[in-house]
Amino acid sequence: MTDVKTVVLDGIWRNNPALVQLLGLCPLLAITTTLVNGLALGLATTAVLVVTNMTVSLIRGALIPAARILVFVLIIASLVTIVDLLANAYLYELHQTLGLFIPLIVTNCAILAQAEVFASRHSIGVAALGGLSTGAGFTMALIALGGCREIVGQGTLFAGLEQLLGDAAAGIVINLPVDGILVAALPPGAFFGLALLIALKNYLDRDKHGVSTTATQRAQAEKHLP
Repeated sequence: MTDVKTVVLDGIWRNNPALVQLLGLCPLLAITTTLVNGLALGLATTAVLVVTNMTVSLIRGALIPAARILVFVLIIASLVTIVDLLANAYLYELHQTLGLFIPLIVTNCAILAQAEVFASRHSIGVAALGGLSTGAGFTMALIALGGCREIVGQGTLFAGLEQLLGDAAAGIVINLPVDGILVAALPPGAFFGLALLIALKNYLDRDKHGVSTTATQRAQAEKHLP
């Protein structure tokens, strides 16, 4: 029986797709100029992850091994197209802001990896939970990076929230008493910010012996190599 706590912790923290597996970095680095942009892309990716995992789990018994990757990509592409059309219809301004990065969800290897390694081997409930936790982990990384870049680069927080929640959220934006540092809003700022987030996670993962959890797991795995 799959341990629910293990599935959740793996997706959100231990095997975070952005901070550990380093998957989906193209949209992660490009779109996180603000917290809202990161949140919107994270929600879209999570929706695709959950539905993809559920669909793959349902049809896993009928999958032909030689065609499974093709089927996975077809499912992902179909769902991303639906999300893209819905965003264009109901969140037009946000859709214009995110632009090409919604269709690029298709190329996010974290979704394909979940379908191949996890969803195709578990029941629909566990598969949905795995997709949700992985999507939540990816969204948290997007929000953290987008929020930090927005604060440091623009001196604001929650700018553009009305694009996601409607006009009622227009006044929620926080204007900080700083002008911002331009480099944080530029592409180099994304790389610097991601590096700091990864360093922070590795620091928090350090065990009592001063060795990171990731390094410990790697060392253990190397002992079993022939």
